Amino acid sequence: MTRTDTTGTRPRLGRKRDHARDPEILEATLDILAETGYEGMTIDMVAARAKAGKATVYRRWASKPELILDAVACMKSSEVDFTSPPSTGTLRGDLVAMVKSPTLREGERKLKVMAGIVSMIARDPELAAAARAAIVEPRAQANLIIFQRAIDRGEIPGDADVETLCTISPALVAYRVLMLGIPVDREYLIATIDKIVLPAAGWQPPRL
Repeated sequence: MTRTDTTGTRPRLGRKRDHARDPEILEATLDILAETGYEGMTIDMVAARAKAGKATVYRRWASKPELILDAVACMKSSEVDFTSPPSTGTLRGDLVAMVKSPTLREGERKLKVMAGIVSMIARDPELAAAARAAIVEPRAQANLIIFQRAIDRGEIPGDADVETLCTISPALVAYRVLMLGIPVDREYLIATIDKIVLPAAGWQPPRL
């Protein structure tokens, strides 16, 4: 006779789940998503990249969509603290201080991950929310803080369209990386700040 617990349900059999490999599996998932997209990715590919058994992956995630949702939701943040962006005393200084090599590499990867799951996002509101929270909202929030500081210092007009200003650089970067296939470097981003973002904001350097 099979032993039951006090509630009358059968005990769960099999090995206890080991979550120690989760970070490696999630990182492998993101790498493959960026390379192949949702349709091209398989659990076998993830297991091989993470050097984990296929059974190990399936014990933790029952399906590919579940795995992708967790991977996107747990996407690592960069070395920049988007909740407390650099404060240099000027709008230009703050925007330039956000341009760092690790952030550039991570930004390109996030764009490619987003492109890889775009077809799935249209069908899965939960994944869409996770993607926005991990990829879009942190930098958008940092930009809002930076532009509000500039308004408070009198560098840009109080009625500046901050929401639109925050989208200029991300939109140009996405077009360059995803449509043209050209990597984004520090020089390109600083030129975008100087030639497009600051003029569009009506920026006036603080008087010394």
